[in-house]
Amino acid sequence: MRGLVLAGTASGVGKTVATLAALRALEAAGRSVQPAKAGPDFIDPSHHARVAGRPSRTLDPWLQGEDGLRRNYARGEGDVCVIEGMMGLYDGSAASTAGVAAALDLPVVLVVDASAGMESVAATALGFEAYAEEVDADIDVAGVIAQRAHGGRHEDGIREALPESLAYCGRIPPREDLEIPDRHLGLRMGEEAPLDDDALDAAAESLRTDRLLDLAREPAAGAPGSPGGDGAQGDRGDAPRIAAADDAAFRFVYPATRERLRERATVVPFAPAAGDDLPQCDGVYLPGGYPELHAGALAEGPALDSIADAAAEGTPVLGECGGLMALAETLTTVEGDAHEMAGVLPATVERRERYQALDHVELRARRGTLTAGSGDRLRGHEFHYSAAEVGADARFAFDVERGTGIDGDREGLIEHRTLGTYCHVHPESGAFDAFLDEVER
Repeated sequence: MRGLVLAGTASGVGKTVATLAALRALEAAGRSVQPAKAGPDFIDPSHHARVAGRPSRTLDPWLQGEDGLRRNYARGEGDVCVIEGMMGLYDGSAASTAGVAAALDLPVVLVVDASAGMESVAATALGFEAYAEEVDADIDVAGVIAQRAHGGRHEDGIREALPESLAYCGRIPPREDLEIPDRHLGLRMGEEAPLDDDALDAAAESLRTDRLLDLAREPAAGAPGSPGGDGAQGDRGDAPRIAAADDAAFRFVYPATRERLRERATVVPFAPAAGDDLPQCDGVYLPGGYPELHAGALAEGPALDSIADAAAEGTPVLGECGGLMALAETLTTVEGDAHEMAGVLPATVERRERYQALDHVELRARRGTLTAGSGDRLRGHEFHYSAAEVGADARFAFDVERGTGIDGDREGLIEHRTLGTYCHVHPESGAFDAFLDEVER
């Protein structure tokens, strides 16, 4: 599968909209397109999936390692892969868009905000190309998309200023209906705030699909192939049943996580915020999301009480970020309303106005727990606006080697066979295999 990377000069330049327009344009040109996202994000991929009709692959060298990154790329489908970068091309202390492009040896198309520039767009792109040579980075800045650029003289000036080494791949017109609304944690999800189809079609028509396809190439030779299994639901009669929350409150799940769970277990989705009770199961997975926006519905529904009962009886329960919040005693919203949660973990959680953590993290297990053996290290990512006050008798699963923990240098609350952590992990870390091993015991 050929691919290319759409990278920004900085955050906020319109990478997501440019990516969605490229997906639509390539599809209109008769190509089967696989979207992907550099970095740990869950939100941008929800927009990709809506436009492309298939899950967006997560590509993060910190979470997965380079071999794992290549495996996840190889598990994609289609003729061409369009990878949306994170932040600016070279930004990211633990992982960056440049690192993803280098690991796969794919070309970079730079998304430049042209709303207040013309020839300076070319100067900016040349600076990014020259920086790669200056720091001896194996990055091929090969083309430019002019974001928020008018047609006519504006577009002509940008195109004519670019040197032959940088292909002009078209523009995204400056339209209000091509702006995705945001909130805390980033953009609104794809199913909540999809772009207007007519506006997206207009943006797609302003791109040069011939240039994009000319630039796209196969990844570096020798990249590992897909691991066994295709993510199909297992049909073994003895497979464990994993109840996995999946609704507006619990949205943040990597496609590879779903695939890994389905390869080894029967996954039973349920919607706690919509009033579903906990289904019969051998283990419970509560992913991240927006429980703070649905705290009242969660408190009124039956699922949290059932989860508390299951946890007390020894059922393994894994909660990531939003899942941790739901497993706490109370959750207080930004408006100051306190809601009772499952009460499994000795913590009270409060949503704050500013983010409390945003970083790639590394954890070392203090003892054997649901996702790691004693002394094992896990790499993950955290981004949350809530803070947890923990009880004096709280037990922690991890020491924090890098990043911010629940309580300073400690992370992962343990109670019964329940683990709640602010840290999101990828299945390449082995964490979900460890969870499933514990469920099968």
